[in-house]
Amino acid sequence: MIDFRYHLVSIVAIFLALAVGIVLGTTLLQEPAVKSAQELTAQLTKTKEELRAQIDTLQGREAGNDAFITAVTPELVAGDLTGQRVLLIETPGSSTAWREAAQQVLGQAGAEISGRITFTEKFLDPKGTGVLDGLVNQLKPVNMVFPVTATAWDRAAALLAAALVTNDPAQAGTANTATADVVGAFEAGGLLTVDGDPGKRATLAVMFAPERPYEGESAETQAGALVSVANGFDAAGKGAVLAGTVAATVTPGDVITALRDESEISKRVSGVDTADMPLGRVAIVYSLQEQLSGRAGQYGNGKGASGPIPAEAAAPTPSPTTESGS
Repeated sequence: MIDFRYHLVSIVAIFLALAVGIVLGTTLLQEPAVKSAQELTAQLTKTKEELRAQIDTLQGREAGNDAFITAVTPELVAGDLTGQRVLLIETPGSSTAWREAAQQVLGQAGAEISGRITFTEKFLDPKGTGVLDGLVNQLKPVNMVFPVTATAWDRAAALLAAALVTNDPAQAGTANTATADVVGAFEAGGLLTVDGDPGKRATLAVMFAPERPYEGESAETQAGALVSVANGFDAAGKGAVLAGTVAATVTPGDVITALRDESEISKRVSGVDTADMPLGRVAIVYSLQEQLSGRAGQYGNGKGASGPIPAEAAAPTPSPTTESGS
């Protein structure tokens, strides 16, 4: 009985001591804790205001830089693509505004736009590759042979590219009679739409990647399909550029990243990841010019880019020097 009372009193004493400690601790620490929280809040507010000011300054500088590049773009690209015909290729999710802005700069560079094709979501549907293959087999010339490893999109790109681009300047502006019905068949099948007269073949192609990376279980496959298409047009013509932006984080559905991850294709197809910026549109022109010389590169601000524009375009032209007599 005494042991029980002893233990009971001990337990009560323990709980009473804890209660008193909590009360005393709360009372003693309440004011310092509040003061500390107020100081932290004030510091965070100050930091936020400083960051906001930095962002406003950077945005202002960016706007100024963009305005300057836009103003001098006609001089920067004048005559760079004179005599060339360019096919524009839009993809599901690509930006019409980016394409229109780039089209204007291509015109300032002296290029003639042969027309535009826009691929539909049906074209990129992995479940429709059987239909795509059947259409290609039905339409391809007998002498068109594909590698054993070619995908449905590789084959479709080769067939479409033969109908829309050429590496022979003498054939530019003329239709390929061997594939005259190809574009119409793809259009009738709901795989693409057409604007202008792309059947009169171009020498160069610019493909616009989706504005945002593809999502879902087929995202990586769809991004890879567009890289295959760009590669097909590059092989059939005098060069191709894939233009878009890159995601802030690594994303399987990012098309520019998919291009740069394909080491062999990225050596042939140029990529520009600043298509939403005035400098990026200049980079597209310079990249096409580089393609005409048989070279390719990756340009912009994202991972895998070697610089904002091709190095040779950025280098100043040496001025002639004269010898002076002593």
